[in-house]
Amino acid sequence: MTTTPSPYPARLAKLQGLIRQNHLTAVALVPGANLFYLTGLPFQMASRPMILIVPAEGTPGLIIPALEVPRAEGRTPFPVTFFPYTDAEGYAVGYAAAAAALRLAGGRIGVEGMKMRVLEGNLLVEHAANARIEPAEDWLMWLRMHKDQAELAALREAIRISEAALERTLAAFRPGQTERQIARVLQTALDDLGSTENAFDAAILSGPNSALPHGGPSERSVNVGDLLLFDFGGRFGGYAADITRVFAVGPISAELEKIYQTVLAANLAAIATVRPGIPAQEVDRAARKVITEAGYGEYFIHRTGHGLGLDIHEAPYMREGNPMLLEPGMVFTIEPGIYVQGLGGVRIEDDVVVTESGGEVLTTFQKALRTL
Repeated sequence: MTTTPSPYPARLAKLQGLIRQNHLTAVALVPGANLFYLTGLPFQMASRPMILIVPAEGTPGLIIPALEVPRAEGRTPFPVTFFPYTDAEGYAVGYAAAAAALRLAGGRIGVEGMKMRVLEGNLLVEHAANARIEPAEDWLMWLRMHKDQAELAALREAIRISEAALERTLAAFRPGQTERQIARVLQTALDDLGSTENAFDAAILSGPNSALPHGGPSERSVNVGDLLLFDFGGRFGGYAADITRVFAVGPISAELEKIYQTVLAANLAAIATVRPGIPAQEVDRAARKVITEAGYGEYFIHRTGHGLGLDIHEAPYMREGNPMLLEPGMVFTIEPGIYVQGLGGVRIEDDVVVTESGGEVLTTFQKALRTL
């Protein structure tokens, strides 16, 4: 029987190579997607600060509350030095010990500027004398941008669960149900089918509410003639699905039908552009061209897509002004939309991976307009 080698040592080596390439002393990671990707440790941000400090070379150090040590001890996929602290001692014990052992004084420390709190940043500066903290998002994104086969398998399973939950929810739908009632049915289906948690709070929106790109379910009853929009996703193995589908509840107006068919055409046009070597902005341009030529350009008010993985929004981003070239293994959404206030909105969202020769659509739920 063959065993799959652990991906974590190679991920550590890649990160340390990026640290050296960017001329830093170390990188400090707080609990979240990057820490999980690097170590498999599923910690979340809490009142007691925790940081993994990865030096340019050598053994990383984990500043950790003493009460959390049993959860991490023996579970790190490569050697890690622990720097614990108790509530009685305070944070300084762990930070001071780590700063000395890892020789952080006077160094340049890269941080997750959009995720690290002021608390952790101040503690690093205080205990690593004369050290400078610098945002590292611009290059840390390369750590997780290319998905391996195990990651793609987890994404596929998250999508499979989500699509099965949507089908189960549609089977139970009846006009007159409220958006919140439908959301509860969807949540039960996700849980029953094996989703470990929601990727984000599901948006179940109907009628005029469907024109809210980031709306949430309300007590509005879903009526004949409405559009009914689902934007949601489950998780599996830490990886998130992100799917949007829109349905007609009985006959809908000619204007809503036109909007739907325009968004569908934009979705397909964007997918058709995906292949290695294409700038990310070209995906956005392909979708936007279809919608603009149909006369709805002013109603397409967001980017065409975003990267998808451990975070629901991560690099690469399909937007105007992003010249990043697509490469095999990149996973992102394609989700053009039209939102007409007072009438309704349509967004059709797929999850796509760049392959060696093009793009593969991971989502399989039908996109032809379906009437409930």
